[in-house]
Amino acid sequence: MARNQSDPLFVPDTGEAASDRLARSLAIEGTLGQAYVARRGVSVAIANAAGARFDADWCGRPALLFALYDDEGRLTSVHVRFLHTVRGQDKMQTIGPGGGVFGVGDGCRADPLIIVEGAFDALSLAVCGRSCIATLGRWAPWLPAVCRGRTVLLAFDGYRPGDNEAARYLSLLPDAHLLRLRPPLRCKDWNTALVKRGQVIVTTWLRDNVGTQQANIL
Repeated sequence: MARNQSDPLFVPDTGEAASDRLARSLAIEGTLGQAYVARRGVSVAIANAAGARFDADWCGRPALLFALYDDEGRLTSVHVRFLHTVRGQDKMQTIGPGGGVFGVGDGCRADPLIIVEGAFDALSLAVCGRSCIATLGRWAPWLPAVCRGRTVLLAFDGYRPGDNEAARYLSLLPDAHLLRLRPPLRCKDWNTALVKRGQVIVTTWLRDNVGTQQANIL
């Protein structure tokens, strides 16, 4: 995803505010979104608990919606994951002024704080009993204050782009104790790991690597 980009403030085809569109969205159960999250190893219960929603016609396509909030619980943006794409179409959109994250479980209050990139990475960790926040490739300016003096696990993708993102956070979070947490071997990201390896193996991987010297110190 592009970093520090300016996202559109309004839904492109209707001019609506993201908050208005989110308010009209549907629960996932019984929609096309239910089968989609199931294919990605996530139950409806987990998706519902994280606040994921369904929109049958976002810019002409069905999509899942994920709300991003700031550190005071205010809605900042809505992240959109289209359920299908054809050549030339975007897989995702984010609408709103920015400055928020997508959280699961205890989110920013979790100890240690785990930061992932994608919404389905966050949902995958939730399947394995872990709280975290997802940046969606965007920067929340209040994160340094929230992370000050805390242990923060940078659980971005397992290959070079994820390593580059983790390195970028070294300067962005100078007052935090940063550790690098990678997905299981030969897995690009946490959702790939969940689908390929299954909940038990990923849960065990997290148990063995979170809060121990196994996580790589940056």
